[in-house]
Amino acid sequence: MTAQPIIMYSAEEYLELERAADYKSEYYRGEIFAMAGAGFNHNAIVSSLQIDIGTSLRGKSCRSLTQDMRIYIPENGLYTYPDLLIFYGKPNFQDDKTDTLLNPSVIIEVQSPSTGEYDRGQKFHLYRSISTLVEYVLIDSRRLSAEAHRKGDNGLWTLVSEAYSIDESIEINHIDLQLQMADIYAQTEGII
Repeated sequence: MTAQPIIMYSAEEYLELERAADYKSEYYRGEIFAMAGAGFNHNAIVSSLQIDIGTSLRGKSCRSLTQDMRIYIPENGLYTYPDLLIFYGKPNFQDDKTDTLLNPSVIIEVQSPSTGEYDRGQKFHLYRSISTLVEYVLIDSRRLSAEAHRKGDNGLWTLVSEAYSIDESIEINHIDLQLQMADIYAQTEGII
């Protein structure tokens, strides 16, 4: 048995394929990785977050977007789709297609069984290269667990807020918002 060769793509080839595809894929260092579909609880959490965050941002100079907005990190070449992102001011796009954002200031990832380790490890490491990013929030779709990491003035990242029970909350300081765990998990099924 012989191993299948890995097909390498340029960023331009990836974007051409991605813009024509019926599904979403990440791109990193020449490889394209199909993204798995999200489960019920994952989607329920993203929906709740979208409502709470979107409502809190009304009239402010920042906006939130959900998992269909691709971001690109020029420092390391990652193209990916965060579950939810927030940016301040005017959106900075990679090109005139306006489908690849460069300037998120907050990224929220909802962890699934297939993405949990990646979101917490390698992906967080790659996200830290985004100069505009100041907060990274992880919310678990399998159990009550949420945490917010913040970049300090010295450039170092610190865990600044965490919650593990339904009566707690986490804070996204950058937009001055307390997210109640009861609201985050309100529409989920079977969360412990």
